[in-house]
Amino acid sequence: MNEMAFRVTSNDGTTIAYDRKGSGPAVILVGGAQDDGAENAPLIPALAEHFTVYNYARRGRGASGFTEPYAVEKEIEDLDALIAEAGGSAHLFGASSGGALALEAAAAGSAIDTIAVWEVPYAVGDDIRPRFEEYVADTQRAFDAGRDEEVLELFMRMTGASDDNIAARKAAGKQTEHWADSVALAPTLVHDSLFLNRYQLPADRLATVTQPVLVTTGGPITVSYMAGLPSDFFDRAADELADLLPHAQRETLKGPDHVVDPQIVGPLLLRFFSSEH
Repeated sequence: MNEMAFRVTSNDGTTIAYDRKGSGPAVILVGGAQDDGAENAPLIPALAEHFTVYNYARRGRGASGFTEPYAVEKEIEDLDALIAEAGGSAHLFGASSGGALALEAAAAGSAIDTIAVWEVPYAVGDDIRPRFEEYVADTQRAFDAGRDEEVLELFMRMTGASDDNIAARKAAGKQTEHWADSVALAPTLVHDSLFLNRYQLPADRLATVTQPVLVTTGGPITVSYMAGLPSDFFDRAADELADLLPHAQRETLKGPDHVVDPQIVGPLLLRFFSSEH
């Protein structure tokens, strides 16, 4: 588990864990699926010389708490609590499903300055909608039955992992407790599908976002663990987002992986968050 030094209390009493470093205007890093804050942590040094960077574990992840029942509004309230802690306004960077959360918070009226998102996983296109609808239904049934390991396996299978690959990763992960940590995060995959609108881009809501938004991807998918998705999966969503959002800037980077590379993304975020819009 990714340990964090600071705590803030959300509106429903849930404790949200975060790290803070640097000085200057606030930037909040919002993680994606199966992330307890560790994946965004390498961005902190890239931004902390010019910004106060807040990297947090979303509710139900890592050192943060969780209070039933889950609701999208509670995740937005978590962000609002961090924004208040940061002085009342902040820039947001959201990776993967964290990008969708950042956009939903903006649409709900949170005190956000600018937003940058990386590879938001809306499933755009009639060729993949049936697969995602089936995945959402299957994971909800497994979740309702308390089968968290099955939820994780369904996610892996949907993105392209074979049964042999899943078995190998499970065996290797059990040696390091990584598999157990991943299973513990599995319920958040079901939560993600709620604020991702069943992985459908919520055009009417997002069209109300007034903040400048930097929409980024790493180009065609090349990593084997996502081979089950169309190679332009993230670009489809990003292009549609950029067309929909009133004040969007679209950038395609040379990113080798879905996990953010700070050397590639960091300099772009510095320029975007420092710019006059």
